[in-house]
Amino acid sequence: MNPDSTTSIFNILSPFDNLLEVGIGSRMDVAHALSKNRIVFATDIYPCEVSEKIQFFIDDICNPTLEIYSNTEIIYALNLPPELHQPLFNVASKVGSKCLFTTLGNDFPEIPVQIETIPGETIYWAIN
Repeated sequence: MNPDSTTSIFNILSPFDNLLEVGIGSRMDVAHALSKNRIVFATDIYPCEVSEKIQFFIDDICNPTLEIYSNTEIIYALNLPPELHQPLFNVASKVGSKCLFTTLGNDFPEIPVQIETIPGETIYWAIN
C-alpha cells in the first residue's frame, strides 16, 4: 500500500476507538499505526505474526465467530476480494459496526456503498 494511502486510511479510521481489520495477512501497517492509542483487533483465516498491541484471532468472515467482532465500532478490510464484500457487511450489520473496505483495484463493490476517494485509493463505506 502506498504511504499516502496508509496515512489517509489511518486518518479516516482514527476517530474510532475499537477497530477490527479482517484479513490482515502480512500487511499490518494501518492496524499497527492505529494500535498505538486505541484497541485494534485483527482476523485472518491463517495464523499471522502481528504486533503485540494488536489482538489477533483466526477466523473466517464467511463463517464468523460473532463474539470476536461484537465490541467493535468499525470493521474494515483492505484489498478485499468481491466474494467477501457481502460477508464483511453481514458481520458488521449483525454486531452494529460500521463497515469500510478497499478492493483489489479493479473490482467493483458487490454491496451498496458510499465512495470516498483518497490519494492512491478508493474507500467504500457499506450502507444499508
